[in-house]
Formats: sequence, C-alpha cells, structure tokens
Amino acid sequence: MSGPLHGLRVVELAGLGPAPFAGMVLADAGADVLRIDRPGSGRAPVGGPAGSDVLGRGKRSVAVDLKRAEGVEVVLRLAGGADVLIEGFRPGVVERLGIGPAPCLAANPRLVYGRMTGWGQTGPLAPRAGHDIDYIALAGALAPIGPAEGPPVPPLNLVGDFGGGGMLLAFGVVAALLEAARSGRGQVVDAAMVDGTALLLAMLAGMRAAGTWSDRRGANLLDGGAPFYRTYETADGRAVAVGALEPQFYGALLEGLGLADEELPAQHDRAGWPELERRFAAAFRERARDDWARHFAERDACVAPVLEIGEAAEHPHLAERGTYVELAGVLQPAPAPRFSETPAEMPGPPPVVGGDTRVALEDWGFAPTEVDALLGTGVLA
Repeated sequence: MSGPLHGLRVVELAGLGPAPFAGMVLADAGADVLRIDRPGSGRAPVGGPAGSDVLGRGKRSVAVDLKRAEGVEVVLRLAGGADVLIEGFRPGVVERLGIGPAPCLAANPRLVYGRMTGWGQTGPLAPRAGHDIDYIALAGALAPIGPAEGPPVPPLNLVGDFGGGGMLLAFGVVAALLEAARSGRGQVVDAAMVDGTALLLAMLAGMRAAGTWSDRRGANLLDGGAPFYRTYETADGRAVAVGALEPQFYGALLEGLGLADEELPAQHDRAGWPELERRFAAAFRERARDDWARHFAERDACVAPVLEIGEAAEHPHLAERGTYVELAGVLQPAPAPRFSETPAEMPGPPPVVGGDTRVALEDWGFAPTEVDALLGTGVLA
C-alpha cells in the first residue's frame, strides 16, 4: 500500500463496528493492518458475498487461538514489532487474555495502544453492556434528533459507533504516534463513544449557551424546526433536502419555488415558520424529486435530492470524484480524505480469516519453521 501511513504497522484484535472502522481508515491511508482473528470465525455478513466485510478491506488476517499461551505469545511478539495495537473489547477482557496494555507496552515501549469502548475504561458504567443508541442517548445526542411529535429517532449508528467512536480512535492513534515520534514513548488511547459523541455536540453546546438552541426537539434551526432547513416530500413520494440558511440562498429558494413575490412571513420569524413550512411543502409536492433536482441544479439555493446509496454512487458529481467504488463486487465508499503528495492506492478486498497467516507472520519476522510448528499444534490456523 502507498499513502501517508505507508510503513506503519498496526495489529488489530478482531471485533465489531468502530474499532474495525478505525483499522480500515488507517489501512486506507496506507498502514499495514494485521487483523488477529479467532480460528474458524467468519467476517462477511451471513448470506452476503465474500467482499461484504467492507471494514476489513486492505487488511491481512492471521488466525490465532488466544486461549492458548502460545497464541498470547504470538500477539505479544507482534505487538513488539508494531507501531499500533487496536482493540475494542469491554474493559478487562484483554487483560484476562494476557494481551492488555501492560505486557504489550513492556514488549514495546513505543507502542500506541488504542482502546475502543462505549462507556470508556473508567466510570460506573465501564463494565456494562451497551450499543450505539445507548451511548448517544446518555451523551445527549439522541434527544435532539427526530420530529417534535413522538420519541427521538436513532441516526443509524453513525454518531456513536463511527463518528464519535472509530473516527475518534483513529485520530487519537495518529496523535499519539506523533507524540511517540517526539518522545520515544507510547501510550494508551482511551477512546469512548460517550466522549466522542459529546465532542460532536460542541457547536450545539455553544448555541445552547448563547440562547439560540432550545432543548425542545423540532423547534430549532438545524433539527427540522426551521422550514428552510429540513426535508420535503415530492410528488413521487421521494424527498429533497433544503439548507437555505443564508439570506442569498433563501432568496434563491423562494425564487425557485415561485414564491418570491408572495406575501410570506420573514425568514427568521419563528411565529411564521408553520406557515412557511406549509407553503414550501405544498410547492415541493407539485413536482417529482428529480425534476426539482434539475430545476435547482443551476441555482445556489442549497437544495439537493435525497438519494439512496446506489443512487448517490451514480450522481454525476460523486461519480466524477469517485466517491463510491466497487471492490470485490461490493459498492462502498472510497478512501477519504485525499492527499496531494502521498495519494493512497485503492485498498485490497477484505481477507479470508487466517488466509494470510503464513505470509504475514513471516513478513513480521517469524521464521518459516516457527510458523510451521504453530500451525502444526493448532495455535495458528
């Protein structure tokens, strides 16, 4: 692999969701990510094609039995030659396995040990189970999302698992690597989804402190309360997204809807928002989604069609940029961001569990005879 992280060696203890996403981001940028899988485990979703383990792309897989002391020694030896180790288990699990931060940093004092959890390594909830929806609920991010009537709506698992989780872990790892390059000392990165989710709320917290954000859902500028920042159903049952916040964009929106000369409430007159919403909704129901997309294509009114993933990949702008790619027969997002001097190659397909055991371990310094012996005893698969 090429890319700005070319030459970086990462050991990833196989898991689900955010930690593998962080490993994918590092692999996309050129890192050599070696995933430690359980022998006999599978990664592709049940019934899905082999390439559907998108989070595994660009990685290699070594199958190691961590219930055996020899398997633990394999991981500690890999940690000794790695720059980064990533794990996403509940607090205490890797310690019980014998591959927690203490032995790994003893084997390699420069190691960056990245830990991904929902609740964090400390605090009363640290040992408890949870999922994305629980973490963002407790952190304050779920309450503002959804219509004013009814309960909040989960924003998929984008906010906790990936934005406040895996992306935060990847950033923390790279920050700790910069420090290790200066000081020669590694460290533990405690990336918790509750912390990362709270961090994503920074601007909203500022608006709340300034008195421009209400805790009442569906009554604010960015939560669907404003008629000029929300979605509208179109004639064909699809939707368009409107983000005409600034006056010049709002003016273009009114012109595009044929409402520029109508008697309407002022844009920021909140008492008039229900009337504006009614007028906008009626106008958008007059045409199909793609008709509106063409109509607003040459206007800076901040109006966009709401697309499914497959449609998004075919949109002329995203298609020209290559925002989506097909890899191993699976449509998926391309690596991001883009680097002018050290562009990354397209990642390889996800590995077969244990499919790289021999060649990867030899690349990482194991002698062929050692690999043969470990394969023969079943420590490796």
